[in-house]
Amino acid sequence: MDKTQLIYLVFGIIIIVSLIVDLGLMSKKDKEVSIKQALYQTFFWVGLALAFCIFFWIEEGQKPALEYLSAYLMEWSLSIDNIFVFILIFSAFGVKEKNYGRVLLIGILMAIVFRIIFITVGVVLVEKFHWLLYVFGVFLVYTGYKMFVSVEEEKEFDPQKSKVYIFLKKILPLTPHDGNGKFLVIENGKKRYTTLFVVVIMLAAIDLVFALDSIPAVMGIVDTKTVDYQPTARLVIYTSNIFAVLGLRSLFFLLRNAVNKFDYLPQGIAIVLIFIGVKMLAEHWINQWIDKTTQVFISLGFILVCLSASVVYSIFIDRAAEKEKETPKDDQAH
Repeated sequence: MDKTQLIYLVFGIIIIVSLIVDLGLMSKKDKEVSIKQALYQTFFWVGLALAFCIFFWIEEGQKPALEYLSAYLMEWSLSIDNIFVFILIFSAFGVKEKNYGRVLLIGILMAIVFRIIFITVGVVLVEKFHWLLYVFGVFLVYTGYKMFVSVEEEKEFDPQKSKVYIFLKKILPLTPHDGNGKFLVIENGKKRYTTLFVVVIMLAAIDLVFALDSIPAVMGIVDTKTVDYQPTARLVIYTSNIFAVLGLRSLFFLLRNAVNKFDYLPQGIAIVLIFIGVKMLAEHWINQWIDKTTQVFISLGFILVCLSASVVYSIFIDRAAEKEKETPKDDQAH
């Protein structure tokens, strides 16, 4: 067993044990998740991802470990953007809070399966046709630009008018209720799928849409061109994606009431996507001046600065707005 196979084995064991711990000890069926519990679960998944980064560093070295960390941060920040859409979906279909955890878990597990397929196909294509990285680069620059200038469009998203829901209505017999927590019910002798089933499918589908941005971005961070390094590159992409998606459920419960406070996070993410896209397009020239390890350091630093700055700026602007609202009241009192 070589190092890469060993890491895959360790990763698989960690994921299975962690899911058992998360589901069996930290989560209970049909119970609302408190902020405190969500915080513990978030620490659990983030701590696990960082511990795996250290293990990765020991086994494979500095460069892949830093690539993994950069890719994880990229995916984690995009997950926050996912949460706003998830909230809209739950609200549109009237999902009861006690069902949030179960619906999110199933939707996320389905999303992981789809992502594994998506990543596998993408990596194989890139390894055979390197010029696809330039296509991804153009796509990321375009996506980043669109995200930067049209943030409000996401807030106008209506789940019940989405193509996924319209498609489900055409091919499946649906019922407009949650079946008291069930995914499938019998009505008038016929099987009908409940709103919970619809929501699970929509969560998985929406995550796959987000993956169209995130996976090319991760490929722009990871060195997929060096033939000897390709098995490690695949490992970085798989593990960073799966760890980030698995932590999405606890992150949802932690940030669902605060996600609207991060008004400028999408702009921060957009700048990162544009940066990675430009880096992919200019890679030939960048490689002549900067070695791969230094490039990883620069990418990691840029991601950290952009994301943290956008969050801090969002909080600062929100506080300033609140003070402006309070000032007239104070003046009237005097």
